[in-house]
Amino acid sequence: MSINLPRGTQDILPGQVEKWQAIEGKAREICKKYLYREIRTPIFEHTELFLRSVGETTDIVQKEMYTFTDRGNRSLTLRPEGTASTVRSYVEHKMFGDAQQPVKLYYVGPMFRYERPQAGRYRQFVQFGIEALGSADPAIDAEVISLAMTLYKEMGLNKLKLVVNSLGDKESRSAHREALVNHFKPRINEFCSDCQNRIEKNPLRILDCKQDRNHELMSSAPAIIDYLNDYSREYFEKLQKYLTDMDVSYVVDPNLVRGLDYYNHTAFEIMSVSEGFGAITTLCGGGRYNGLVEEMGGPETPGIGFALSIERFIAALEAEKVDMALNESVDCYLISLGDAAKDYTVKLLHGLRSHGLKAERDYLDRKLKAQFKAAERLQAKFVAVLGDNELNNGVINLKDQATGEQREVQLNQFIETLKSLK
Repeated sequence: MSINLPRGTQDILPGQVEKWQAIEGKAREICKKYLYREIRTPIFEHTELFLRSVGETTDIVQKEMYTFTDRGNRSLTLRPEGTASTVRSYVEHKMFGDAQQPVKLYYVGPMFRYERPQAGRYRQFVQFGIEALGSADPAIDAEVISLAMTLYKEMGLNKLKLVVNSLGDKESRSAHREALVNHFKPRINEFCSDCQNRIEKNPLRILDCKQDRNHELMSSAPAIIDYLNDYSREYFEKLQKYLTDMDVSYVVDPNLVRGLDYYNHTAFEIMSVSEGFGAITTLCGGGRYNGLVEEMGGPETPGIGFALSIERFIAALEAEKVDMALNESVDCYLISLGDAAKDYTVKLLHGLRSHGLKAERDYLDRKLKAQFKAAERLQAKFVAVLGDNELNNGVINLKDQATGEQREVQLNQFIETLKSLK
């Protein structure tokens, strides 16, 4: 009986995983420049965490969470997103008392959602995300957005569209909520059962409905931007000014909402506009979530963040045909002829690696020609050939694969010679 991987998951094999490593490495490099520090949280949390933070009316909570009861009869859930866990950790470890404020964090790790698998979307997927906690300055909103755009652009993506909107503060959202109820309620029976449940609990979520997105009332629904009070409007105008000052191009979309309940003020998405990328164009989404820390039992603390899918990042790179220039070559491949030479290459290989060189040797007792073929497949820059006679004479033959130049090198000087040539 053969056992296959579960639906909605994938094996990331050698040859492909290097792309993931390159993106994650670049993300860490940029976060270091922006002074964001890594946080690692558990893959599963108490279910209540997501009910309180993500929102009971969201699709994630109602339809997509992997929830189970453990042997202690506790309800646990595989994390569907990273913000809730990060904020829970922020509160639990009293990071609001740290001397360095705001607290700026990033995470990279697997998330889990039970949804229909499709191109670039999996039930287990990897997110990179950042959270900045402790500042209500729209300048840090601009910083968060610019960090995401910088990551995409430094990896080679150019066909991007940044969309921003304001969801307003509590007062603005309350006025908008009333307008939405008045707009949809007379014809709510024409909408799906989810939207009918949301009309009283959270009418903003109706705008995010995939099933009814083409209904005529959607295009004429009241826009939150028309209900912003003076404070919210000024906040949004400052954000736009800062983005313009940083030469970050953007488009204001009054219909943009985020799928999680904790967002307010700034909301944004970054999309791919590359031809052939697919119908679902969103690469990254985020926004401000003032109030979430208090919901978790912490002090009043503003926050903002984003999350992006590594899978969709790679799909966008492939759509734009970006050459990631992954260097998979080795510095030196050792070829041995004879039992004594073969034994000696074990020590020699270890010496090369100990001096920071990428090196490999044959482990299959292949003939000379096959060993050279193996060196070519590994794109070896140099090939070193050691036979029993050479070993007895304390020398080794070194060939530059790019030029074809060959030289005889003293064995006791081989590693230093190779380092200097590299």
